[in-house]
Amino acid sequence: MGRLASGKQILLIVAGGIAAYKTLDLARRLKERGYRVRAILTEAGSRFVTPLSLAALTGEKVHQDLFSLTDEVEMGHIRLAREADLILVAPATADLMARMSSGMANDLATAVLLATRAPVLLAPSMNTAMWEHPATQANLALLQKRGCQIVGPQAGDLACGEVGAGRLAEVPDLIAAIEAHFAPGPLKGLRALVTSGPTHEPIDPVRFISNRSSGKQGHAIAAALAKAGARVTLISGPVALPDPEGVETVHVETALDMLAACKQALPADIAVCAAAVADWKLKSPASQKMKKVKGAPPPALSLSPNPDILATLSDLGKKRPRLIVGFAAETEKVSAYAQAKLKAKGCDWILANDVSEGSGVFGGDHNKIHLITAKGIEDWPQMSKQQVAETLVQRFVEALSSKSKVKAR
Repeated sequence: MGRLASGKQILLIVAGGIAAYKTLDLARRLKERGYRVRAILTEAGSRFVTPLSLAALTGEKVHQDLFSLTDEVEMGHIRLAREADLILVAPATADLMARMSSGMANDLATAVLLATRAPVLLAPSMNTAMWEHPATQANLALLQKRGCQIVGPQAGDLACGEVGAGRLAEVPDLIAAIEAHFAPGPLKGLRALVTSGPTHEPIDPVRFISNRSSGKQGHAIAAALAKAGARVTLISGPVALPDPEGVETVHVETALDMLAACKQALPADIAVCAAAVADWKLKSPASQKMKKVKGAPPPALSLSPNPDILATLSDLGKKRPRLIVGFAAETEKVSAYAQAKLKAKGCDWILANDVSEGSGVFGGDHNKIHLITAKGIEDWPQMSKQQVAETLVQRFVEALSSKSKVKAR
């Protein structure tokens, strides 16, 4: 059954979507686990589930009307906003997310969401085209930036007959997300910054300089940090990976973009620079596609160095993260080059790996790490990238527990 809650109060906001029926089972199971569940049912939500059903399963009055004469005598929407330990919006429809991102308060649900200081967990559910629409994705990114957590959506058969992403997360997954939120976590209260993937440095509008990094290791580290309770910002270059759940993800293209996003994400307690940032960029990228001319030599590319993100973060004085970790992807003399990089960059640790041809590290699911610190070299066995991430997070816990604790920001 999972752990029993110690009287935590969840405010469940049920919006209008066919998946709203799942919230009835969710309310029952949360009550079984010891949570107190109160519900807000939107006007559209009431087309799919009834107030009587929700009230019977929660054991509480269901709230619907922003202008209720009985509730609002005591400023009911403010009490609902302030008394919850967690607000779960399920299903979180495209419409409700759009109104949330705009700061609207034209019904009870949006008024409560605007007035609350409680953490908000969104469980999106909608048609695939609506989910993938740039407007929805922009609203989602803004809500995540403001601190909302996300669970789902899942891919599969949709009520409209289509197949794709947009299914409301299943009840066990919703419960797991709620319990993970309330779990203390060894890194609870700390902020982490992770960079991941390659960067693309434009040559012209259709060509760029880049590398073979898939972002799998950086994304796994971001997910493992979030699982351990840290508040994580992931700065990702162009990758073909979904954003990790429970992580604020910022998408960038170039090294300059990545550096600016890293500075914006500060302050942080932990910084992990796992991105394979291009060392060079063109001094003057062409504004139009460079054309091949028969008989003419290829154009000469004039390069200039990109900013060194790892060294920049390591040299921030009082704003420097407490623990800064870099990566050294090498094809020879892996440990020796990594030790030199540790000294040159001013970071605390380097994770070195062999990315030579045949190693299978770039784009693969496994990695073999050499942890380089001031104390020496620790050789890790070959592991999956998820296992590498979990091992690294455990090292963070050990290292930070030996120092004074940091106040949550």
